Amino acid sequence: MVDGVMVGVHPSRAKGFSSEFEQHRGYAQGDDIRHIDWKAYGKFDRYFIKEYRETTNLKAYILLDASASMGYASNGWSKYDHGATLAASLAYIMVKQQDSVGLVLFSDRIEQRLPPMATRGHLMAILKALEERKPRGETSAGSILQELATSFGRRGLVIVISDLLDRSEEVVKGLKQLHSRGTDCLVFQVLDKDELEFPFEDPTLFRDLEEDLKLLADPQAIRSAYLDRLHALVGEYKDACRRYLIDYNLFDTSTPLDKALVRYLSWREKLHR
Repeated sequence: MVDGVMVGVHPSRAKGFSSEFEQHRGYAQGDDIRHIDWKAYGKFDRYFIKEYRETTNLKAYILLDASASMGYASNGWSKYDHGATLAASLAYIMVKQQDSVGLVLFSDRIEQRLPPMATRGHLMAILKALEERKPRGETSAGSILQELATSFGRRGLVIVISDLLDRSEEVVKGLKQLHSRGTDCLVFQVLDKDELEFPFEDPTLFRDLEEDLKLLADPQAIRSAYLDRLHALVGEYKDACRRYLIDYNLFDTSTPLDKALVRYLSWREKLHR
């Protein structure tokens, strides 16, 4: 699974069975029958195998939101902890595959940027940066995506890890710019169970982690409106990602990360068989 997870992203001349069709060739004994083109068989009464380009030597950037809102934790495991562990896991996978991976930590500005490399020492530098960073500051995921879109190569992969609690129109604009430049993109929206379910019952003092704002409210009076808005926000991102051919994934911090990641990688591997 690890060896094949990024197949289908960055084309080379190597022949494989990933997502980008290249040519037909005649069937040979031992070929996987799943790759027989049955339409061609019906037309020519001969078996043909579909060949695809396989991905090698990927160059990727992981963009991790390190703003204060990512510090929220209902169970001791913050959104930043979840996102940083996800980033570390993906970086490990890519370096293991000898792909280059870089890291951008951002809030309302770029806090740290490590260029893509594929060495073990570079992986250690990424892990160190992830561990040392503490979530702080306001977020501006949309403007950061727009700023970075012009600096990424046309062929490559950008992985966005954020709660995306930002102006959706700005985030979507950034995703559109990445798509228009031919950059492959994965989006992981990381949210806490409290944010997804709003389980509060008694009058509660809500505090904005990024601005000095507080609100004392009856949760039962605002729950419906809050959940409607959250679902609308998530829906906007899902629709935009579908429109721009971007993988969108919602990660709940109450779900063990290993299970969520294995489920996603399994899905992606099957997609590109």
